[in-house]
Amino acid sequence: MDQVAAKQLGRDTQLASLQLAMDLNPLAGVCNNGYACVYQNCLSWSSPTTPLPSEAHPRVVFERLFGEGGDANARRAALHNRTSLLDSFTKDIARLKQRVGAPDRVRLDQYLDSVRQVEREIGRAEKAVSDNKTPDLDRPVGVPALFADHAKLMFDLQILAFQADITRVVTFQLAREQSNRTYPEIGVGDPHHPTSHHGNEPEKVAKIAKINTHHVSLFADFLQRMKATPDGDGSLLDHSVYLYGSGMGNPSLHDHENLPILVAGGAATGLKGGRHIRYEKGTNLANVHLTLLDRVGIHLDSFVDSTGKVEDLFDRIDVG
Repeated sequence: MDQVAAKQLGRDTQLASLQLAMDLNPLAGVCNNGYACVYQNCLSWSSPTTPLPSEAHPRVVFERLFGEGGDANARRAALHNRTSLLDSFTKDIARLKQRVGAPDRVRLDQYLDSVRQVEREIGRAEKAVSDNKTPDLDRPVGVPALFADHAKLMFDLQILAFQADITRVVTFQLAREQSNRTYPEIGVGDPHHPTSHHGNEPEKVAKIAKINTHHVSLFADFLQRMKATPDGDGSLLDHSVYLYGSGMGNPSLHDHENLPILVAGGAATGLKGGRHIRYEKGTNLANVHLTLLDRVGIHLDSFVDSTGKVEDLFDRIDVG
């Protein structure tokens, strides 16, 4: 299960943590080792017993971030009366432009153009539904057919949310547990989960490597877009910390050791990047979590089974 978690530094959260996913989570009951399926399908919890469900549909996320009030039917009806959600705010936008200087008007126009572009991409995906004769049952109706296009939309929504300071905390599940999604666009027509149980067969190992490379390439592209998006005295990436990883080291054995974990962040975070660090066997992943929590201002003595913080991951600077 590939996961992305992010926290932006030095700012208050306006919206509760945004939970995103690429697939529907239909599983219920007991899934593995006696645990309920909810532990495989929910990355965030508001309490030890209250999961926060993820949303896989870009339209729902878009309307949560920018939409008007009312129920789903009312919002759907409103779509037929306008070409863009921004049409509802034409007068407000015009008044705002009169109150700000020329540089801020340029930034506002750039941001609104980005919002419109995301909205157009969502609309195109929804319009193409009728042409899709063999829908993927794991994927919500009305999302882009290609995994990469869907992921890009979900990443774009995160950028828009960060730019507008709507939320500062995001979790994103790229591939859920037991996913049977196929990736014919990269030459992998076999379902993901069975392929991950490769048994060291060279052909299956090569296929799961293709899937993993595809996922990481999408995340790398997103980080480049974060780096190219201005924010304060730097970029969005400069003021963010992202954790990317999986709970499996060797999925064929359900091995939870030697986990592949990536931490990304920019200049303002103090992260010492550009390194591959191999830790001694027995170093708990919770040590990384504890370190990241401390970096974003949540100071705890311990976290789950942590045995201490990861030394030398960050420079000792105050990030606010």
